[in-house]
Amino acid sequence: MAALSGVLQVLPFPIAGPTPLWRTAFCWFALLPLLWALLGNSKARSALNLRQGAALGYLCGFVWYLGNCYWIYQTMYLYGGLAKPIAAGILVLFCLYLGLYHALFATLIAACRQRFGRQATLVLVPFAWVAVELARARITGFPWDQLGMTQVDNSLLTRLAPITGVYGLSFIIAAVNALWLVRIRIREQRFTRPVLTATGVVIILLYIAALHYFHTPTYSATNAKATLIQENLAVGADRTGPEPSVPQLIDSFSQLSLHPPRSRCNGIPELSTTTCIVFTTPPQSVQEASDPTPTNVVIWPESPAPFAEDDPQFRSGMSSLARAVHAPLIVDDIGISSNSNAADSKPFDRFNSASFITPDGNFAARYDKMHLVPFGEYVPFKSLFFFAGSLLAEAGDLSSGNHRTVFAYDGHHYGTFICYESTFADEVRLFVLKGADVLVNISDDGWYGDTSAPWQHLDMVRMRAIENHRWVLRATNTGVTAAIDPHGRVTAAAPRHIRTALHVGFAYEHNITFYTAHGDIFAYICAIITALALVFNLKPRMN
Repeated sequence: MAALSGVLQVLPFPIAGPTPLWRTAFCWFALLPLLWALLGNSKARSALNLRQGAALGYLCGFVWYLGNCYWIYQTMYLYGGLAKPIAAGILVLFCLYLGLYHALFATLIAACRQRFGRQATLVLVPFAWVAVELARARITGFPWDQLGMTQVDNSLLTRLAPITGVYGLSFIIAAVNALWLVRIRIREQRFTRPVLTATGVVIILLYIAALHYFHTPTYSATNAKATLIQENLAVGADRTGPEPSVPQLIDSFSQLSLHPPRSRCNGIPELSTTTCIVFTTPPQSVQEASDPTPTNVVIWPESPAPFAEDDPQFRSGMSSLARAVHAPLIVDDIGISSNSNAADSKPFDRFNSASFITPDGNFAARYDKMHLVPFGEYVPFKSLFFFAGSLLAEAGDLSSGNHRTVFAYDGHHYGTFICYESTFADEVRLFVLKGADVLVNISDDGWYGDTSAPWQHLDMVRMRAIENHRWVLRATNTGVTAAIDPHGRVTAAAPRHIRTALHVGFAYEHNITFYTAHGDIFAYICAIITALALVFNLKPRMN
């Protein structure tokens, strides 16, 4: 049952493409088998001890991470150049490590079952689940695919996100799973279980129908335009043949910036309900246009292009482009700063950065990525992981930034977070607190290939839009490049794996949500309640 629960938890998330709405219904009973196993009796007809509970949770967590994050294997061997056995070993170690959080949840439930009994423990389930999700974000720094993320398309539930963040959605889902167990454990009365079962089935059917009914193509009003570039450069082992020079890449990016094609999807690419119009090259009339497409901002993605802030060719090209489009640019590059740490032998620090170039060609500001990808942009305990060298050839040893920079121009403010930073809700909100009236996400999801990861990543960015009630302008190297409205809906997206650009509408927003102002306060309340229950459970033993 624990292993089955791990499989069921995989199904509501993207697997090899965007998640169909009907499959998100699995989240409402995905935890049920695990809870049933944890609250059952051992062969000795007694409550499970802590070791037994932890083992069940560990198995469930291992299975879930194996199914949800299988893309690590492909990233490591196909794009990182590692041998398949090593890539598989890294995936297994990853699952064994993060599976400990499911083990922690199961241990909490088993401990409370021994102290409080089944019914009281079921009340604690959603609090404990959210507390463990918070620990995963704060301790390990990998809050990938929290349970509430499955409901990013549920416009009824996502109304909680601007108050509680994604944790509020996780809480509701875990609570419903616990209620199912109440139905199973309830004493049999005539027709009681059939009636409860029929009611549950009706609720699920109404839920699916409501998702389709409320999932309408109506979007928020726009008053500004952005140009989002998707250059579709190959990454890692896919990069063959001679490398384009920096001037060639600048010219290629610039042509897309000046004359974006009309390629676009009115929604999320690869969903059957989405209509896409594809032009692999700009139409002739656009190519011959003498004036650039009017825009308020041009955004280049994170990519393998070797752009460096201190490169004179790069700086000259960016200044010329900014003057040509009459709009500011947000461009990913390698930022260089003198190393102020006397104990470090490196004379310079290198950063994964976003540079802001104003329409007069001035490099006005720079944001250095603060939350780097472990084993992607830096290697903790590097001497122990000598075999990962080929995976790290692109980035080398990068340093993390130490402050958030919000770009300002013409009375508007742009908060830019880079790639993996989109998974950290409590960090993204700080850009809005610093005045950002639109959010920008630049990413290179080419490392994930055609796995679940690009779609999982997109859903997390969409949740950040909802939590902060901000438009998100997302430029990626290979897709999914998109404009996302403050309700998390993709208003326009580029088809994946093509060279193109999106000219999209958006709006500047100024209100501050409760979540933006107060962060993960709801999750911390759940953690405190869980801790108090644990302390109360241990009190007799301490005496």
